[in-house]
Amino acid sequence: MKEEQDYIQDLAEIRSMMERSSKFLSLSGLAGVMAGIYALTGAYIAYSVFNFNPHEIIYRSFESSSLSMVIFIAIAVLIMAIGTAIFLSSKKARKRDENVWNATSKRMIASMAIPLAAGGIFILILLSKGLIGLIAPSTLLFYGLALYNASKFTFDDLKLLGLIQMGLGLTSAWFVEYGLLLWALGFGMVHIIYGIYMHLKYER
Repeated sequence: MKEEQDYIQDLAEIRSMMERSSKFLSLSGLAGVMAGIYALTGAYIAYSVFNFNPHEIIYRSFESSSLSMVIFIAIAVLIMAIGTAIFLSSKKARKRDENVWNATSKRMIASMAIPLAAGGIFILILLSKGLIGLIAPSTLLFYGLALYNASKFTFDDLKLLGLIQMGLGLTSAWFVEYGLLLWALGFGMVHIIYGIYMHLKYER
């Protein structure tokens, strides 16, 4: 009986080692919560301060200076979210005695980079054509694709998050007048809920 228990424990340890080598498990749920808070704050400022809420695909009633500020806010939200994710994931990796920058994390980032780069270029094209109403749907859609790709190298739960973001992106492309609201829902509330779920499931 003792030998059987030792055998089962050895198998569990081998499985854990294999999972660690093939999956990046240092993603922080709290980083998702913070990213959601940043997104909600950015959406609130864009709407309440700069009155940014495109209700049609070609949004002509918006000043270029205000649009520049909204773009600046979006970039600031992105930088803070990425910075927080790197900081908290590195902290979690140190607790697990792991290197946050390893072969698996590199593959995960590479899998995200292609849809994100394509999405960034596509959004620049939309801006140049004045198709402001499609920017929020596009960010959700390409971000969802990036998450779905990345799920192969980290928690499988990320796949569902990617599908939700893609669904919100497609929905906001159909209902352009609710684009900012759906963007806030996807990058804000969904991130917060997902982050809390991940924290309770994997980090407690």
